[in-house]
Amino acid sequence: KVHEAGGRIFCQLWHTGRASHSSFRPDDKDPRPVAPSAIRVEGHHLSHTPKGKVEYETPRALETEEIPQIVEEFKNAAQCARDAGFDGVEIHGANGYLLDTFLQASTNTRTDAYGGSIENRFRIVKEVVEAVTSVLPASRVGLRLSPNGTYNGMGTPDFRESFLEYAKMLSKYGLAYLHVMVGLGFGFHELGEPMKASEFKAVFDGPVIANVGYTMESAEEEISSGGADLVAFGRPFITNPDLVERFKTGAKLASWEEAYPLFYSPVEENLGAKGYSDWPTMEAK
Repeated sequence: KVHEAGGRIFCQLWHTGRASHSSFRPDDKDPRPVAPSAIRVEGHHLSHTPKGKVEYETPRALETEEIPQIVEEFKNAAQCARDAGFDGVEIHGANGYLLDTFLQASTNTRTDAYGGSIENRFRIVKEVVEAVTSVLPASRVGLRLSPNGTYNGMGTPDFRESFLEYAKMLSKYGLAYLHVMVGLGFGFHELGEPMKASEFKAVFDGPVIANVGYTMESAEEEISSGGADLVAFGRPFITNPDLVERFKTGAKLASWEEAYPLFYSPVEENLGAKGYSDWPTMEAK
């Protein structure tokens, strides 16, 4: 239907890493979640598991020889997305999931080739990008980063230096875009001044998409000032499936803030579409 309407659709590829839980894989020999280092998500609970709300577990640090299999899984996922008819994929390197935890020194204390220096922490992302672009043109592959966020317990003192260097290294691949979560709607680690989209625009040779907390007005300002090439909207699209039309006509937006608790409700509540995909368009009201 997306293609029938003249649209394009990308599939986001991610490995949850330490943000998962052993209850999702009860039959595995070692069902613990994996991460670059055995560092637990602190101060948070995981709500969406077969057991309901649970404490995060201490993950198992991946062995060096296991990492090629992780890379291969991303490649296979990209092949599946291509075969299913997606126009491209976005590699999720943000929000405290596996790739993000390799990128940030606070969650990566490895002493092998995948830890320590900025270049080493970037290594798995480099390998994933190269694997994915072996099955899809780079022009159909994007990547997402979250330099400011605390989601899933993230934040590292050298965030600015690290993420700008990552953007520079990603620039050589000719990716479709770099998607940067610069807004503070998912929390801010307060380890320095928040990074701006314009900082990435200055070092990444390709389209930069800014995200999190934008309004139509602030998005237009971001683009017109040259801070970003595009601005992405997430949560407002859930409660406003016709968000683009509402922007065009100046219509009032349905608030996502009030509905947010329903978006990703625990499995045991069995709410189905309620509050997530049942929001009406203006036409349907």
